[in-house]
Amino acid sequence: MATETLTDQRVEKKKLKNKEYEAHLADLQTELVKLQYWVKDQGLRICMLFEGRDAAGKGGVIKRITEPLNPRGATVVALGTPTEREKTEWYFQRYAAHLPTAGEIVLFDRSWYNRPGVERVMGFATEQQVQEFMRSCPEFERMLVKSGIILLKYWFSVSDEEQERRFLKRAKDPKRRWKLSPMDLQSRTKWIEYSKAKDDMFFNTDIPEARWFTVESDDKKRARLNCIYHILQQVPYKDVLPAGTIDLPPKQKGDYQRPPKTDHIVVPDAY
Repeated sequence: MATETLTDQRVEKKKLKNKEYEAHLADLQTELVKLQYWVKDQGLRICMLFEGRDAAGKGGVIKRITEPLNPRGATVVALGTPTEREKTEWYFQRYAAHLPTAGEIVLFDRSWYNRPGVERVMGFATEQQVQEFMRSCPEFERMLVKSGIILLKYWFSVSDEEQERRFLKRAKDPKRRWKLSPMDLQSRTKWIEYSKAKDDMFFNTDIPEARWFTVESDDKKRARLNCIYHILQQVPYKDVLPAGTIDLPPKQKGDYQRPPKTDHIVVPDAY
């Protein structure tokens, strides 16, 4: 099994120009809207997992996927540290509570794969718990797929050089500082342990019913486009968008007049 350290095999491609990227993204997002309409029309259930290194670009692709979608049918789940009560539950229990129902798309920004990843490397789970996960996870995912859930698992792979560049950028930019948690900083000292844990995770959980798909993410723009395109290929759908444009009913007319602005506290213009 190849490890994250084989960065010499990455193929350098010419960077996409912003105009070209935006055009491709607009087309793909239109297709995502069609997909959501189809999911609702057919009562499908789609569950997507996004895993990978810190600063690998998971959040960026999730944002572009959900951007054009109706949030009532496309939910992002990003669970925090489990509570004391949740620590005593069946491990998959708090994740199962967020699984999609008919007509829904759920995107997990990190998922139950916290256990063989960060929990294992940082010592938050015992080796016995990790091995139990490796045994039970394939069974759990087979149950999901057998129940009719479309399960898509994506691993975002970033080279150590590019990850370092992104970490430095986050450290300097106050708007990105929140993305560098204490856990992210500690993970820098455990690159090899994370690589070995990821390889072991793939070996045990890359099953025919729920394969792992790796997204090369050194180029963020291409990674977003490639991932969205791949998602659209995994779910056969038809265009069931309402035909034509929506005819707006005429606006009601009458003798109503708005009260003067002096009756309200108006936010002053600052710009």
